[in-house]
Amino acid sequence: MQQDNQPEFCFHCGETVAEADRLPPRYPVTYGQSKRATCCTGCQAVAQTILQSGLASYYEQREKPADRAAPLPEELLAQLRLYDSPELQASFVKLEPGDRREAALILEGITCSACIWLNERHLLSLPGVLEANVNYTTHRARVCWDNSRVQLSQILLAVADIGYRAHPYDPGRQEALRQKERKGAIARLWIAGLSMMQVMMYAVPVYLAEPGEIGPTWLNLMQWASLLLTLPVVLYACQTFHQGAWRDLKRGRLGMDAPVVLGVWAAFIASCWATVTRQGEVYFDSVSMFVFLLLGGRFLEGMARRKAGEAAESLIKLLPAFAHRLAGWPAGRDVEAVPVARLAVGDVLLVKPGERYPADAQVLEGEGEADEALLTGEARAVPKQPGAAVIGGAVNGGTPLVVRVARIGQETQLAGIVRLLDRALAEKPQLALLADRVAGWFVAVLLLVAAAGWFWWHVHDPLHALPITVAVLVISCPCALSLATPAALTAATGRLAQAGLLVTRGHALETLASATDVVFDKTGTLTHGRPTLQAVKLLVADTGAGDETALRALAALLEAASEHPIAHALREGIDTTGLVASDYTNYPGGGVEASMGGQRYRLGRADFVATFCSAPLPEEAQGWRDKDTVVWLASATQWLAGFALGDAIRPEAAALLAQCEGLTTHVLSGDALGPTQAVAQTLGIAQLKAAALPADKLSYVQALQAQGRRVIMVGDGVNDAPVLAAANVSVAVGGGAEAAQAAGDLVLVGKLTALGEGLQVARQTRRIIRQNLAWALGYNLVALPFALAGMVTPWLASLGMAGSSLLVVCNALRLAAKGKAGRQ
Repeated sequence: MQQDNQPEFCFHCGETVAEADRLPPRYPVTYGQSKRATCCTGCQAVAQTILQSGLASYYEQREKPADRAAPLPEELLAQLRLYDSPELQASFVKLEPGDRREAALILEGITCSACIWLNERHLLSLPGVLEANVNYTTHRARVCWDNSRVQLSQILLAVADIGYRAHPYDPGRQEALRQKERKGAIARLWIAGLSMMQVMMYAVPVYLAEPGEIGPTWLNLMQWASLLLTLPVVLYACQTFHQGAWRDLKRGRLGMDAPVVLGVWAAFIASCWATVTRQGEVYFDSVSMFVFLLLGGRFLEGMARRKAGEAAESLIKLLPAFAHRLAGWPAGRDVEAVPVARLAVGDVLLVKPGERYPADAQVLEGEGEADEALLTGEARAVPKQPGAAVIGGAVNGGTPLVVRVARIGQETQLAGIVRLLDRALAEKPQLALLADRVAGWFVAVLLLVAAAGWFWWHVHDPLHALPITVAVLVISCPCALSLATPAALTAATGRLAQAGLLVTRGHALETLASATDVVFDKTGTLTHGRPTLQAVKLLVADTGAGDETALRALAALLEAASEHPIAHALREGIDTTGLVASDYTNYPGGGVEASMGGQRYRLGRADFVATFCSAPLPEEAQGWRDKDTVVWLASATQWLAGFALGDAIRPEAAALLAQCEGLTTHVLSGDALGPTQAVAQTLGIAQLKAAALPADKLSYVQALQAQGRRVIMVGDGVNDAPVLAAANVSVAVGGGAEAAQAAGDLVLVGKLTALGEGLQVARQTRRIIRQNLAWALGYNLVALPFALAGMVTPWLASLGMAGSSLLVVCNALRLAAKGKAGRQ
């Protein structure tokens, strides 16, 4: 029970509760078995929402009280409801099948990991919310929901109900938050540096003076001045260490900041005691110096880490803020500047030289070039002519182009790339998790060693016990150990994003480096995936060109509903007006079947059609153009025609195979043996399997894995999705089906050679991670005995610790150097 003369604090926000509202509480909430007071209706409502949602653990995990909550005004509620508008959502919401939607939001008010936990659990408790993940580093949340069960405004309101604010992700606002954090880091560094210089002004004369040269009064006065100058360092500049240590202790673990905090406070309290009692040594200069060195090291380390990840982050900022829309085109040419968020599919835009395309579009007028290096890894400018597609975020070069918007917002290729990178950065590979666990145990051992060292020195030489203990605590902090893996993976991910290979799963690089076999799909992977009709074999009485035209039209009609490259080739240049088919049936890996004019027809592979047609394949058709892909057309009683299609091998395929040195290569294709064998022989691939159905592909890869092989699978089609998911590491070709991309651990949006570069970077990443781990462990094993022996001063220990962490990050930055992968 609170005494009348003692203040009572709000259970939610920590502010003082007015005396008139205390007994009994005017705004009570029930927590556990007791009633707690809150300061206002806003905090009461938020606290009740949290407790009634079963999220009471938030109040046990949080590191500091929440911001004071206030009921949302009606005008703000009205603004939230506006976000349900499809027009407004077009710029930041991804529409998916089944009324599923996905959006990137930025959260305000995040202060600790407990805030992340609370927001994720609260959002997932809403009916209709399917996924909710919050990145603590960027405060960016990715939320998936079923729009038929919950609206976006309800999600935003749910976040507001627990005292936070959510709004669509805005790179500008995100950058403003980063700048704020950076300014805070600089301010703390400046305070520590200024204090260090001032304290050293009082410490140096003491070090240089002969015994008794400085009188006791003056000596004590300088100590008091040093104490006052060190206070801002301990109370303000060290707050990042305090927050980190407290956060880890709340979670029941010992983090990297715990030894630093113990060292700082041990040296500071002992120095204060010596100042007050005028007995013993003071270490104010060491405290201010090693805090300055640690903060400086962390600041430089943060800059290096941002540099390592800036390639991936820069993709988000590629789209311009405004576009030039042509009103009334083609009759009118009036240009109006409009925000990119207000563009709609079908808008006609003018893109000037040097400007970025505001959205995915199609060229209507003009001929020029596009620089797509950041998006596809293609270093050379890509020619653009009327009818060509352009990618939002690419740079227009040469001449002005008139384009028509094809995709906007979350439907663009750039938005898809960002989503894949977000997914990769949200996952932690096994090496990073292992390093974190080792670091936690290392801290516990370090504290025991420091305590044992203090006891030994206190018995044998009490004067040196404290500085040696502080040096031990600081010099062996496992920062470098925890940074060794994530710093390298972040740099490598950014490097490969520039090359045109997107890492979408956290384990991908780790697994890629240890692969033994690489299995390629053929069509659309090793070949362009754009087959063209080479020849037609008529198997009915040829009474003129009309028969061929009719049979081609029939084949095109059967393929009318398919998006397969072969279907596109068969439909090209064929007019099916007036022809009607019904009862379509698609057989994945085989072909299609439909009815027309009362008769049933089947089109596909020879063995597939043979199970339908009662007549045997004519002798003249057997072995016809067996180096090409051939599809056959037949009725239930008669073979009608064969269509030979050719698909050129990608020019960079041979270079990729050369980069796969040390790996066993395979071709795994649903195509016939002839064309599959021709591609394999041209590229020098000995292992192949043709005419493979999706189940056959899956069995092939699983058989390799049963032999202890670690398999890379490269494919692009819907039929490849199962085998991509089963492989140890999968690469989906970016132009392929969305299902294949969803199953891929990496997505290839550039040339095939980007995969070869990925293999080299993955191996180099593994080497650098091992170097970093070896350095981190070796440094600690060597430095710790020196510190225990009293051969390292506290300030030198802090320099060693900061330098060790910085060295690890700089070593990882070698991975970000374009064009140097694999040479080190």
